[in-house]
Amino acid sequence: MATNPICDLLNISSPIILGPFGGLSSVELTAAVSTLGGLGSYGLYGYSPERISATIAELREATSQPFAVNLWLPTGEEVAPSEVELGRAADVLAPFFGEVGLPIPAPPEQFLPDPDAQLEAALEAKPAALSLVFGVPPAWVRARAREQGTAIIGTATTVAEAEALEAGGVDAIVATGFEAAGHRTAFLAEPEAGLVGTFSLVPQVVDAVDVPVIAAGGIADRRGVRAAFALGASAVQVGTAFLAARESAASPAHRDAIRRSSAEGTVLTRAMSGRLSRGVANRAVQAIEAGEEIAPFPAQNWLTGQFRAEAARRNLGELQSLWVGQSAPLVKFDDAGQVFAELRAGLPG
Repeated sequence: MATNPICDLLNISSPIILGPFGGLSSVELTAAVSTLGGLGSYGLYGYSPERISATIAELREATSQPFAVNLWLPTGEEVAPSEVELGRAADVLAPFFGEVGLPIPAPPEQFLPDPDAQLEAALEAKPAALSLVFGVPPAWVRARAREQGTAIIGTATTVAEAEALEAGGVDAIVATGFEAAGHRTAFLAEPEAGLVGTFSLVPQVVDAVDVPVIAAGGIADRRGVRAAFALGASAVQVGTAFLAARESAASPAHRDAIRRSSAEGTVLTRAMSGRLSRGVANRAVQAIEAGEEIAPFPAQNWLTGQFRAEAARRNLGELQSLWVGQSAPLVKFDDAGQVFAELRAGLPG
């Protein structure tokens, strides 16, 4: 294909980017996408600095090609253990702890690692790209990245967020429509106020900024890729189709949920994490919403995470966070190479 700004920026041969899955990333899938010529991405949500360093070292052993790592920026609304009472939220979740044979745990000293320490560890490892969600990167991060040649990729759910990211000096912007699986990464307003679909969002972001735009949300086959480029995108970021591949860290129950989901079979909910996310309304989601007591982020995410991890080990899909996008019915393959080939078939010649 002709010269592509994302390929030039990241030194990759195909402008296809793996969506970073916080908690569901795998070294195998990230390396596979990078080795195929795209940009593999690995979500580092909740990782300690030491684990970040070790994971990036694993990725370097698994592929010689460029890859991205992803971190969540603090929004300032996160609660600390000392600031929240988990009793009522824990009561709603008690049946699920009982179902997997675990006691309701006492709160930890902190819910998440220090974000600056996470960013420092990621930059210290010098990945090809650092992708960020929930905000504009701090000036020191951008300066450090520019100095060492690490591209910074921001994530926008609205035009205003894209403009803020460009003003903050990012090298590329992911414009993510509400069709996408997982968390709505809004940071300028409540996520419900910016539920813009990919088909509307991407061309408006392309018109509003000068940096390359990566389309995300609802892209699962060659037709979605063609549409994204027709809308002016320079690359696509794909999540659900790759999450269904055997190389991902999704449980068999999660992959099965992707294949069984209909276009209207997902919901936006705060049940599992305390932040708005798109996934399957399984038994846990329905019960938590009916209980009407959801702790704020990251308290809810930490609390549910205690039984979700055991549920994943036991392949109990009804107790997991089953992140699934609205284009799940278009997912046809269970091998990363086949998914990549299908997406690549939609690239402009």
